[in-house]
Amino acid sequence: MGLLQKLLRKSKKIHIRIGIFGEVGAGKTTLANYLTRNTIGVEIGTVTGIPHETREIKEIENLVIKYNGKELNMTIVDTPGLATYIDYREFMKHGLTETEAITRAKEATKGVIEALRELDKVDLAIIVVDSTRMPFSQVNMMLVGNLELKGIPTIIAANKIDLPNAKPKIVSEVFSNKPVIPISALTGENVEKLIEEIAKLMG
Repeated sequence: MGLLQKLLRKSKKIHIRIGIFGEVGAGKTTLANYLTRNTIGVEIGTVTGIPHETREIKEIENLVIKYNGKELNMTIVDTPGLATYIDYREFMKHGLTETEAITRAKEATKGVIEALRELDKVDLAIIVVDSTRMPFSQVNMMLVGNLELKGIPTIIAANKIDLPNAKPKIVSEVFSNKPVIPISALTGENVEKLIEEIAKLMG
């Protein structure tokens, strides 16, 4: 048991900084919005069909949830989507001008760097994986490896189970050494189980 967990067990009030990480389009901001909207009635970010909509760190503090006799006081940190390559021309396919696309590509690149730096600042990480895609991507493997090296508790959220082509079982098989919770960040399905897993790991 780590020092953080030992300290938390002594108090019924648990303060925890949770980072939400993952590939572009995995549903990180959708999950963050669901958590903040259903706890304090506000949303942390904007979701559109354009890649890299979230290009800077956003956080909301004091999301209080009572679970199993304890009080979780969470800071939710929504991070920019991670990618190994950012091509400004992809943004032009979504209607942006060349100038707008180049600007967004620069901001997205900066956002990736900020997201990686955030790995050192969280108590617990949620990696959001799009379960309609094959999960063994370079980004997902890099995230899991880095968090393991840092000793940060990690939960895999196999997202988009509301879609007919979702394959959360494959996500569970690939990340068999981590807690994997199949969820729909859009509808909220199983998000309560995700919160239960957070409480279990940190409480």
